[in-house]
This record gives sequence, structure tokens and C-alpha cells, in this order.
Amino acid sequence: MSRSRAWPSFVAALVVLALGALVAVGVGQALGLSYEPADTPPAAVSAVDLDPLVPAPAIATIDVPAGEQVALAASAVSDALTTRGLPAPTVGVGTGDADLTVSLVPPFTDSAEAYRVRTAGRLVLEASETAGAAAGLYALADRIRSGAALPADGAAVEPRLGLRLVDSGSVGREADPAAFATGTDYSLNTDVVAGAVLPEAPWVDQDVVDEIDAQFRQLVQHALRHGYNGVVVPGFLEYVTFSGVGDGHEVYPEGDPHVARAEAMVEAFGPVFAYAQDMGMHVYLLTDMLAVSPPLEAYLERTVGGLDVDDPALWSVYQAGLSELFESMPFVDGLMVRVGEGGAVYQAGWDFSSRLAVTSQSSVQAMLNALLETASAHDREIIFRTWTVGVGAVGDLHTNPKSYEAVLGGIDDPHLIVSTKYTMGDFYSHLPLNPTLETGSHRRIVEFQARREFEGFGALPNDLVADEAQALQQFLAANPHVEGVWNWTQDGGPLRAGPMTLYLRTGFWQMYDLNTYGTARLAWDPDLEPSQVTGDWVRQTLSSDPATSTEITEALARSREAITRGLYIQPFAEQTVKALGLEPPPMMWIFEWDIVTGDSAALDSIYEVSRDGLDVAIADGAGAAEVSAGMREQVASTSPDTWHSPELYRSFVDALDYETDLLGTLAAYRETVLRHAEWLDTGSATAHDQWRAAEQDYRAARAAHVERYSGDLDLPAYLFTAADLGSDRADRDPAMAWAARGLLLAVVVVLVLGFTSARLPGAAALRALVVAATRPWRLGDVPAPTTRADRVLVWALPAVVLVLSRCVYTWFAAPAHLVATLGAWLVLAGVLRWVVRGRDPFHLWAALGGVVLLRTVILLVALVVRGPGRYWFGFWTDPAARTAYITVAFAAFCWLFVVVALVLRRAYGLGTTRSLGATLVAGGTALAVVAGGVAVIGLERALTIWNDQMALLPWGLSRILGITVHLGIPPSSAGVLAVVGIVVAAVGVALALAGRRAPDLTVAATRL
Repeated sequence: MSRSRAWPSFVAALVVLALGALVAVGVGQALGLSYEPADTPPAAVSAVDLDPLVPAPAIATIDVPAGEQVALAASAVSDALTTRGLPAPTVGVGTGDADLTVSLVPPFTDSAEAYRVRTAGRLVLEASETAGAAAGLYALADRIRSGAALPADGAAVEPRLGLRLVDSGSVGREADPAAFATGTDYSLNTDVVAGAVLPEAPWVDQDVVDEIDAQFRQLVQHALRHGYNGVVVPGFLEYVTFSGVGDGHEVYPEGDPHVARAEAMVEAFGPVFAYAQDMGMHVYLLTDMLAVSPPLEAYLERTVGGLDVDDPALWSVYQAGLSELFESMPFVDGLMVRVGEGGAVYQAGWDFSSRLAVTSQSSVQAMLNALLETASAHDREIIFRTWTVGVGAVGDLHTNPKSYEAVLGGIDDPHLIVSTKYTMGDFYSHLPLNPTLETGSHRRIVEFQARREFEGFGALPNDLVADEAQALQQFLAANPHVEGVWNWTQDGGPLRAGPMTLYLRTGFWQMYDLNTYGTARLAWDPDLEPSQVTGDWVRQTLSSDPATSTEITEALARSREAITRGLYIQPFAEQTVKALGLEPPPMMWIFEWDIVTGDSAALDSIYEVSRDGLDVAIADGAGAAEVSAGMREQVASTSPDTWHSPELYRSFVDALDYETDLLGTLAAYRETVLRHAEWLDTGSATAHDQWRAAEQDYRAARAAHVERYSGDLDLPAYLFTAADLGSDRADRDPAMAWAARGLLLAVVVVLVLGFTSARLPGAAALRALVVAATRPWRLGDVPAPTTRADRVLVWALPAVVLVLSRCVYTWFAAPAHLVATLGAWLVLAGVLRWVVRGRDPFHLWAALGGVVLLRTVILLVALVVRGPGRYWFGFWTDPAARTAYITVAFAAFCWLFVVVALVLRRAYGLGTTRSLGATLVAGGTALAVVAGGVAVIGLERALTIWNDQMALLPWGLSRILGITVHLGIPPSSAGVLAVVGIVVAAVGVALALAGRRAPDLTVAATRL
């Protein structure tokens, strides 16, 4: 009899174990950590050997052709001479016998920017076009400012790369101390003109327009002097009325304010941006696609059924808008398009926004074919950025040559330019160079970032010239279609989550102007010696004193070592890593800009990858701080009197003080988390002691760093909230391990007492719990006790064990986890108690309590080693342990419902159908209540609260990207699960009712 009753349970046990194994495999595939060495280029090294400083040439008069463009370039020469202490020259048109004569001559190369300089008693600069004359004058001004000899051998000079773009810098942005003070404004909007927009007619504030105009002119003039010939300005829909769609009022009906506002915007800002073209620069507008406004989105819904980005009818609307733009703003050379980012975080405060809709190969091709058709008709260009997200070929279009060819290989149009970041990913160090820039037949430009967002937002010395020279030389050797660069002077990352530096206007912006200058110089001549380029910039910007400029240049030559060792954990950074189904960036322990993370997913994975080079990884942190301190000593030893201003000297020394302090703090934290992970991994007493000692150093350094730099708008303190959360939980690991051991021992004692049927108060309850945990099919044979102690103990003991074990599991620090877990148990128990209403609930409590004890034993076995930290360490880094645990744990979860069905059938005689129905009602209701509660709170908010308390995933995810967005979790998931729970409960109700109306088939068969 016993065997016949047991075998279905054994089958059920095998089934739930199989289910657990399937879940474990699925989780392993989603979370599995894998890594392989990345093809990181060797560190670019440039020996500092600066050319000697030569006297400035005696140029008292300059003769130039007529035109504002050349006159502006001549003013750069004049300013260079006065900077060197000479009188400003006289600039005239057709004066003759000048010290410097600029002449337009027949073409001698194919480049419009080509020039040559020769000496004929006096300097003569010859060019075939105005662009070349201006380029030559800017180059001479640069040589004069650098203290270099002027080229005068008559050789033709032309740029190696003909398109040299900058972003819009800090134009349209304001140094608002209140906005920058919190350091947590993660808005990514780069709009230039929103500050001038009014909510009603006249729609544009002319005073603000004038301010933006002055800022834009400053940017254009500075960029021209550096050697750039193009600017990229955000904008598209705000200048478009869609008058070419239908009767002109289909997108925006008559009287719609979008029309009047767009017309006012064109009238106000057309002359502002046209100034760049007047001065010889290309002008491109930049937009995300799909760009939308509420009326436009409504129109697309009416006409093409929504945002169907594969439908040519949708793109015909954008073609009409683009054609209108080219006609109303004829100075615009083309449109730059990005499809990989968008949404509310990029909005400018008005109703233009973007959607991440162009995410498939077919939609990218449909978009480009449509836009190129319009651009070709107007002889303009489309610049397509390969910074993409999505599935299939588009998902890795940015870095995968095969995907690049699949998506873009079939598009052959001379009006298409493809723009790509130079690294294989975002602008991090240690990444390989982007292989897609070495392939393809399209015109290509290379993207660089001067104000490195992930490396202190330009607040840290960071000389990228040698790295960029190395990259350009490799790309040009491999791909003859590379024809330009696009340098970001200010853009990248949030606008106000870093130092309050605005390019050319506020703060120590000179720190990253070095990279802006270097990019342009290398675009003209990639074979220049990088250290000489840096030295030229130093002489122009900081100090022309030979000794001082050499010291500064040498210090900057060491800046990359400090950055790449201090902000990155090198053994991890130089691997191509996959985890959580994603490819984490090479920094990771500093999540998105300035948040020092404390989550176990990142830190345990970094340790696992770095395990074989752990001592080197830890030593790098202290070594980087020493490099920074040496740079500081080198720069500070120079005399402020030899700098162009004492303020520049002070700013540079302050920046090095900041870097040294920051890298020292990070070095202590690096050792803390890696030694803690080593202890979790090995249990080594030495690792434990090293962890504790490093943690003391870290806490002292962190407190000093925050006290010193908190509230500093120029050199803001890094954010250690997430690190503190992780450290607090790590500190509790040893105590939690002992608590788990004690609790496990107590549970084992209970089980032993239950097996031995000791004559103790509550023995009947213990016996029932043991039977429920080990042989639930026999629970119905256990007689109900008569004592109150047994009736209380049978539910109170498992309840206490459940609460205590989950508190230990969450370090007594995650009430959200307890609320969800205990809430589900309470709902389940409450529904089942209602099912057996009017009957003795003893066997029900025993069944639930037995499963609680069984699942708790499984959990505690995982916690006794070194606490919850070791549990999660194994989860993230040990596939075998993770698979085994999930298999057993999930099987135990499913086993709960098997046991519930068994006890309802055997102890309460509900029959198979009713028992199954009641079990489904209880399980479905619990799911519906918990998931419904999460849906009411909001899935993103609920996950944020839970993750903040558990410190499992990067704390910054929800603040910046959103956990659901980053991990691809549909926001509706909680609501869907709630509905599933309701459906399951409804099915259970139907089964229960059916079981009441008809005799149970098994019982009927038995009676027969």
C-alpha cells in the first residue's frame, strides 16, 4: 500500500527535478560569464623631444584677397603675433609689398584647401581657392603660436582628411550651479536652441538667440584656428512644417503652433548657423531617428498604421520634411542620423522626441534609401552613424564587419558618409580599434571624444593624441575610403552629472581642448609626432617657457598610464567579456561616469576574470596614484610666473591633486572588493585580513575625498553610494555565515527529533513536519494532535525559520525581498486555509511547514560557507554550482505544489480534480497578488527598490538607463504575470467546481 502511494510522488519528484534542470540551463545561458583576450592595441608611446622655440617672424603687413573668410583667417595670424609679443600687423586688400602676401593662383592639387608657402624676399602664401588661403593662414598662425619655424619651401600642403567636424560644443548650455550641484542629472539631451524657445508667439526669444549666436561664432572661430572645417548641430524637426505633405496641412493642421514656431526658428537660427558656412565650414544637422512630434506621430498612425519603419510611405513623410529643410536652410550640407539611442532622456523640454524604432536591417535600409534619394536630389549628404542597437545584424553593426556588410553593403551612393567610433564600443580605454573602419566601400569618418565621459569628463589630464595617431594610421593603411574625423569637444554622457566645464566658456576646459587640437592636427597629417603636437598645444595654451612647457608635456605623456591603470582593472579591461547576456564595458566597476559600484554581479565577475592576475590588478591601483602624484610634483615644480596665467597653473595643479586623491581612493576600494571576492572564493584567512585592512584604508580615503570635493563644481567628488551599499553587505558576510550555520543546525535538530519521535512537548508537530518534508504522501496517516503546543508549533516553527533564513539571505538589509517572499507565502497559506475551512488545518500547516523546512535547508547549505556573498559569488561565476543549486531549489519550489495537492487529496479527501483546482487557485492567487502589487508600484521602481537593497546589479542602472531597458525586460511583465496568475486561479476554480459536481474518477474506479 505504501509503495503504491509513494510512486506517483517519486515520478513527480523526477519531473520537478527535470524542470529545475531546464530552468538552470536557461538561467546559465542568460547569465553565464565568458571571456577571451581582446585585441587591445599596445599602449601608444611618444618620447618627448620638443623642437626648439624659434622667434616669431616680423610680419608688420599682410595682403589678402577680399572676403570675410580670409579676413578672419588673417586675424588669427595677427592674434598669434601679438600673443608672441609683437605688434599687430596691418591687414589690407591689394596693398602690395606686404611682409605676408596671400595670392590666389591656378590649381596645383585637387584639394580646395591646399596651399603652399614660399619666400620671395617676403612670405608668399599661394592657394587656388579661398578655402586654401584661409587654411594656410590658420596654419601659419598655429606655427607662430607654437614657436615653430614657418614652412617656406614652396611644397604643396593639403589635409590628409578632407572632412574635419566638431560638435556644437557648449553652445546653448548654461553654467547653472544649482543644476550641476547634485551631480545626478543624467539627461542626455544635447539640444542647442531649446533655451530660446517661447511657448507662444513670437516663439523665439531674440535675446537668447543673440547669446547663442555669440557662443556659436566663438566655437566656429576657435575650431577654424585648430584646423576644422565643419560643425554638427543638433536639429531637424524643429525647423520643419511638412508643408510638402499633401495639401501642406496634413501633418500640422492650419493654425497648429508647430508651423508658426518652425518658421520662426528658421528665421531666427538660419543666420546663426549660416555664419559657419560663410566662414568656410560645412554645416550638418544631427537627429535621432525616428524623430517624432505628437501631431506627426498621430498622422503616421492615421496613414501608415503607426511607426512602420519598413514602409516607404512612412519615409516619404520624412523625405518631404528633409527636402523642406534643405530649401529653407540652404547652407546645411546634410543630415547626420543616429538610430541607436533615443527616448525621453534625450528630450529638450518640448514636444519633439525620438523613438528607438529603426532596429532591423530592412528598416535601416529603407530609411537610408529614402533619405539618400532626397539628399541626392538636393546634392546634399547623409551621414549615418553606426552606433546602433537592435537584434540581428543591426545589433552589432557598430563593431561587426559582417553585420556592417549585411546592412550597408548593398547601398552604393556617393552622398552617403558612414560615421563610426574609433573603438570597438564606446569611448573607453583598453578596447580594440573598431574593425568595421577597416572595411566597406563607403565614405567613412572616424569619431573621437575629447572630453572623455568615462574618464572624469575632462577633469583629469588625459592626452589622447598618441592613441588617436595610432588609430588613424591603422585605419588609413587599411581603408582608402576614410576621409574625415568627427571630434566631440563637449558631447557624450549626461550634461550635468560631471564637472561644470563648458567648452571655451566655463571651468578648466583647456584640459580637453588639447585633444580637440590634436585631432585636427592629426587629421591634416596623421604622421606627426604626437608629443610635438601636445607640446605645440602646451606652448600655445599653458606656457611658452621652454623648460616649463617641456615639464608639462612630459607630465601629459604619463597621463594615459594614470588613467588606464587607475580607472580600469586591467586584467578585466583587456578581455572581451560577456555576462548577463550583455557585453559589459571594460570599466564596469565604475558604472557610467562617476558611480563607484558595489554590486556583486560586476565585482564578482571582475574578480573571476582577473583571478590569475589579481596581485597585479591590485598593484595597478596604487601605481596609478603614484604616477599621478609624480605628474603633480612635476607640474607644481614649475614657476607660475612662466605660465600664460597663474590661474592656469593653479587649475592644472588642482586637477592633479584631484586625480591623485581620486585614484588613491579607488585603489583602496579596488583592493577591498577584490580581496573580499578572493575570500569568498577561497576562504583564505590571509585574503580576509587583507580585505579588512584595505577596507579601513578605503573608508578613510573615501571620507576624505567626499569631504574635500563634495560640492566642488569643477572637481566633483565621485559617488560612493553604491560602493557603500555593497561594502555594508560584504561586512555582514561572516556574521551571516555563522547565523546560517546556527539556523541550519537548529533545523537539523528539529528533523532529527521528528524522526526519533522523542517524548517532548510538540513532538507530534515535529513528527508531522518531518513526514511532510520527507514523505508527504504519508502525511494523511499522521494523527492530528490534541495539544495546543503542537497546533501552534506546526506553523510557528516553519514561520520563524522562514523569516530568519530569508533575513540571513538578505543580510537583514532587504525588507523589499522579505515583503515579496513572505507576502506570497501568506497569500498561499490564506487561500488554502479558506479551502479547508471548517476542518482541522493541522495537516495543511504541516505540509506547508515541511516544504518550508526543506527549502530552507537547501538555502542554508548554500549560505553556511561564507554567507550570502559566497552564494551570489557562485551564482555569477560558477556555472556548475549555479546549475546544481537552481535545479534543486526550483524543484523544491515546484515540489510545494505537489505536496499541497497531496495533502488536500489524502488528508482532506478533496479528490484529484478538486485538489489540483485548489492548488492552482492558491498558486495563481499568490502570483496575481505579488505581481499585481509590483505592477501597481511599477516594475522599474520595484526592481530598483529591490536591487538597491540587495546590491546585485549596478545601482546606477535605474538612475541612468533603467533596469528593464538595459536588460530588455518588458515594462508590462509584472502586469502580464498578474493576469497569468488570475487565469491560473480561474482554471483552478473551474477544476474545483467540476470536482464537486462529479465524483472523482479515481474514487469512482476504486468503488467499482
